[in-house]
Parts: sequence; C-alpha cells; structure tokens
Amino acid sequence: MINMDLSQRVVVNTAEQAWLGSRADGVLRKPLEREAAESGRTTSVVQFMPGSAFPPHRHPQGEEIFVLEGVFSDERGDYPAGSYLRNPPGSQHAPFSKEGCVLFVKLEQFQPGDSQTVAMNTQAQAWQPGHGGLKVMGLHQFGTEHSALVWWPAGEVFQPHTHYGGEEIFVLEGEFIDEHGRYPKGSWLRSPHASRHHPFVEQDTLIWVKTGHL
Repeated sequence: MINMDLSQRVVVNTAEQAWLGSRADGVLRKPLEREAAESGRTTSVVQFMPGSAFPPHRHPQGEEIFVLEGVFSDERGDYPAGSYLRNPPGSQHAPFSKEGCVLFVKLEQFQPGDSQTVAMNTQAQAWQPGHGGLKVMGLHQFGTEHSALVWWPAGEVFQPHTHYGGEEIFVLEGEFIDEHGRYPKGSWLRSPHASRHHPFVEQDTLIWVKTGHL
C-alpha cells in the first residue's frame, strides 16, 4: 500500500506529515511503509495522547519500538524516551500512556528464528567508540541484521560506503546529510541493497540505524 517496493530509496520528513487516526481513540499515526490496512509489514510514527490506550493485541511477526518522547507503558513496565523495545513473534501486550508519548514503530519485520525480547533504556547505556569521532550503541543483532544508535559530532565526515542488505535511518537529533540531500530531525530514510552514499554532518547529530535487513 505505501512504500513497499524495497528496491527503491525512500525519504520521508515525518515533521511534514499529518497525523492520521487509528483503531484506538487517542492513538494517532504517521505511516512510512505499510503492507496492508491493519496487518503485515508496517513502519510508522505513533502518538499516544495522554491517558490513551490501545486494545490488547498479538504480534505474529514481532514489534520493534523506539520511544521518541514521553513515557510508553504496558503491563510489563514503563518505558521513557530513549527506550528501545523488541517484542518477539507471538508476543502480546496492552499498551497505554498516562502522560502521552511518541514512538517509532516497526511491525511484522523480525527475521525468521529471531525470538529475542529487548527492553533497553539507552539513556543508561555506555557508548562505544566508532569510526573517527563517531560513538556507537548497539541495540540488537541477528544474522546480518544490526541495529544501533550512532552519535555524530559536528563536522564529522564518514567514508563512502555501500549498503549490502540495505540501510534504514531515523534521525533523532540534529541533521544528517549526504550527497543526495539534507535530513532534519524526524526524517526516515530507507536505502536499498547495494545502494551507496557519502554521509556527513554539520552539527551534533543522533541517528537510529538498521543495516542488513532488506
């Protein structure tokens, strides 16, 4: 239905998108990719208004969440901004938010055999040194798929590189840049297998990145 040709490069500035309704009152969405109306592969930004809740539901092929703002909750706990969650295939929960929250959500995209549950508060995790001045925080790895946060100091330039298995980025802070364009906070990029670019930043920038999954 939306951006389902994984061989195509896609860029969406979610700050320019309108919020759309969902099947729960007080829960709004900005769709980025969607296989079907209420099922299948989906990537979106989701907003829970204060006091809102989503009906109990199951994730046949898993759910991945990064909390962008506020506090997200379910029957297992409360997850503040910066939390990274993975609910594996077959899991279910009844999510809600007392104060409201904004999430980056990926549904039905777990690799076969990946059954790991993750509930990580990245605000309490240590950074590891990366290439040049980059700092990296690993979030998840399974097979060829890798997810991480990457912090770029102002003026950092990364080497030109090819994305074997594709690359997906959500800009959390600052502005990410390459030879194809400039991507402010809230931008979502999906680059297909064997695509190539030469990224850099002019200001301190934080991105969520996933590679090797397309």
